[in-house]
Amino acid sequence: MTRIAVAIGCGGTIGAAWIVAVLAELADQTGWDPRQADILQGTSAGAELVTMLSGGYGVDDLVAMQSGAPGDEVLRRHLDDTPPSLPRLPRPARLQPSTLWTRGGGHARLTGIAPRGGGDAGWLSRLAQSVVPEGDSWLAHPGARLVAYRVDDGERVAFGAPGSPSATAEEALRASWAIPAWLPPVEIGGRAYVDGGAASTASVDLIAPHEADLIYVIAPMASLDGVRAPGVGGRIEQVALRNPMSAVLRAEVNTVRALGTEVVVLTPSADDMAGLGANFMNRDRRQAAFDAVRRTVGATVSETLAANGVSR
Repeated sequence: MTRIAVAIGCGGTIGAAWIVAVLAELADQTGWDPRQADILQGTSAGAELVTMLSGGYGVDDLVAMQSGAPGDEVLRRHLDDTPPSLPRLPRPARLQPSTLWTRGGGHARLTGIAPRGGGDAGWLSRLAQSVVPEGDSWLAHPGARLVAYRVDDGERVAFGAPGSPSATAEEALRASWAIPAWLPPVEIGGRAYVDGGAASTASVDLIAPHEADLIYVIAPMASLDGVRAPGVGGRIEQVALRNPMSAVLRAEVNTVRALGTEVVVLTPSADDMAGLGANFMNRDRRQAAFDAVRRTVGATVSETLAANGVSR
């Protein structure tokens, strides 16, 4: 039997909407339920969705949530808790670096000089508390992993993976989503962690070769060369975020493929990016972005599956 892993990358509010649209198309075109994956690994917004999938919510539930009409009270409350489009301005006392200039690829080196975020991560705590089985501290799915970045040594940590540091699902989710300058670092076991996307958009290389034969990578913050949102904002986002994240993802995918694992990488097409826009934290555009990519993402998924020889 083929062992399948899903690595869902960072992407903020708008990226999460695109991820749900992709999951819906992937399920529709392959007949496969992502909850059946042997490994569900998520980073930042991806960790948020892995938490929901691990809690038993299916693709239809996530689509209903993104459509603005969730039938479940937990998802309705979570949708209402979508964070604001802009971070709180750091207080002067928070302008001190939380760590030294750090190591690693992507944007990891900027982590140590970013202002300490002052946002409230209570909405993430409430989500985790709602889906963790009573009397337990971790997610029910046996392969659930939430990726964060440890700032003192530059290591990416997939909480929930064999040999990873002990953490509750609530701690790991808050750490994975702790965008520097947006939310404060999360201390776990006496060490500080921030958003895993600071070092890698999806950390696909943290899934060992013996753990999966096929990995679906769903990465809204990465693209094929030249693909970006329209306008000046799209150009800025491409240079500052998309290009570095895409380069790190390509290197990781090449490493994993060289070890014999099949990897199918799903990233936004130019048509998808036209609907998503440049600001992936824009709460006010979430509904419009989701509606737009529902019209375009079917082609994105079908073309990617065909290019990788995945049967429909």
